[in-house]
Amino acid sequence: MDWIYLLSSPLRTVDAILRHQPSGARESRLSWMVVLGAVVFCGLVYGTVMGSHAWVVGKRSLNEQGLQMFYSAIKVPLLLGVTTSVALPSFFVFNTILGLRDDFGVVMRSILSVQAGLTIILASLAPITLFFYVSSPATQAAYQSAILFNAMMFGTASVSAQLLLRVYYRPLIVKNPLHRRMLWVWIGLYAFVGIQCGWILRPFIGDHQLETAFFRKDKFGNAYVKVWEMVCDVFLNFF
Repeated sequence: MDWIYLLSSPLRTVDAILRHQPSGARESRLSWMVVLGAVVFCGLVYGTVMGSHAWVVGKRSLNEQGLQMFYSAIKVPLLLGVTTSVALPSFFVFNTILGLRDDFGVVMRSILSVQAGLTIILASLAPITLFFYVSSPATQAAYQSAILFNAMMFGTASVSAQLLLRVYYRPLIVKNPLHRRMLWVWIGLYAFVGIQCGWILRPFIGDHQLETAFFRKDKFGNAYVKVWEMVCDVFLNFF
C-alpha cells in the first residue's frame, strides 16, 4: 500500500510533502493517513520543545515541567486541526459561490498536505527554539520573550507553508484563475482564525509562576490586543 511505502522512509515522505514533486508513481498521491501522521508527529516534536522553557532555563525540574511539555505537544496539532476545521466551512461556501465546488476535493487535499508541510517546517525550527531557550536568562521578561519568539517561529513556518500552498494550487490556478483569489481568501481566513485559536488554547509555554493547566482561566479575549500589549512590554523592558 502507498502509505506503508511512504512511512517506510520518513525522508521520502517529507520530500513528497515539501516539494510536491513525487519521483515515482507510487508516491503520486499522499494518503490522508500519511498527511495526518506528519501533522501529529511533527507537531508533537515542536510542541514538546516549546513547552520545555521553564525546565531549560532552570526554573522547574523535568518532572515539574513534564506535564506542560505534554500539554504543549498535544496543542500544536490540535491548534492546526481546530484552525483548519473552523476556517474550512466558510471557505467551502466561498468556493461554491464562485463555481469552484467541483475542484474542492483537490483544494482540501492541498490544504491538508500543506498543514503537514507547516508542521515539518516547525519541527525543523525546534533546534533554533531550544537554542533560544538555552541562551535566555531565567527572568520573567525571558518568558515574555519566549512567547514572542515562538510566535515568530509560527509566523515563519506559516509564511513558508503559504508559499508551499501556492505550489499545490498551481494546477488549480491554471485550470481556473479564480482559484488565485480563493488562495488569498484562505490565507486571510487561516491567519485570522489561527491567531485567535492560539490565544484560546494557551498556555503553550507555561509560566513557572503559575500552576500547570491545559487552559488559562481567562482563556477568552482579543488575541490581537494582547499580543500588541506584550510586544510593548518586551520593548519597554529592553530599552
